[in-house]
This record gives sequence, structure tokens and C-alpha cells, in this order.
Amino acid sequence: QVQLNESGGGQVQAGGSLRLSCAASRGLFSIYPSGWFRQAPGKDREFVVAIGWKSSNVQYGEFVKGRFTISRDNAKNTVYLQMNNLQPEDTAVYFCAKLRQSQWDCSGSDCNTRPGDYDIWGQGTQVTVSS
Repeated sequence: QVQLNESGGGQVQAGGSLRLSCAASRGLFSIYPSGWFRQAPGKDREFVVAIGWKSSNVQYGEFVKGRFTISRDNAKNTVYLQMNNLQPEDTAVYFCAKLRQSQWDCSGSDCNTRPGDYDIWGQGTQVTVSS
């Protein structure tokens, strides 16, 4: 079974940037859509962004507002999350995940946004933004 490993988290000041990486242990990851979620203490896991395996399909969470960008390098079995203009409310553990199905066969604002849509998760990486 493929394993996912996030990295790149850390502590930054408000307005700063971080780039998270999600590396998969097996090549099979490259043919599946992938997503990023985050979870702050005491809160539910929140959808951040998802990307199809061809990168032609991307779905962003409403709060992103142009600050975050997802990308992937299938040759490296890695998905990236570039986060700019970080704010204290972005403080959370960030998780990457693999979609259950290989096809991006939905549309609309809730397409591939539920944690239950994903079957394999990384261990998470902490992002802390200070004011």
C-alpha cells in the first residue's frame, strides 16, 4: 500500500510563505487525484485543495482566496502546496491524501472536498503562523 509523507511545515510570521511537499512511497500515487486538508486543535478536518492526476482539474477551498497553489510532479510521485500570505488562522496540521478513485468524475463546489473521498493519508505536518 502506498504511504504518504508530508514535509515543509514550520513556523512563520503573518504574511510569510511555506511550501509543503507530499511524497508517495510508490508510483501508483501519480495516477490518482490528491488533496490537502488541514486540522486545527478542536476543529474538524478542513478541505484545502485537490488536484487531478493530470493537473487539469483543481478544486480550492473557499478560504484559500488565491493565496495557495497546488501542483504535482508525477515523475517524482510528489504533490506540492505553495502557501503565500499566511495568516494566524492558517495555523493547523496539514495532511495530504489520495483520492479513493482514480477518475476526477465530479463537478461543483463540493467535488472531492470530503475527507471520506480519500482513503490514504499522510501523518501531517505542522504549520504555525504567528502574528
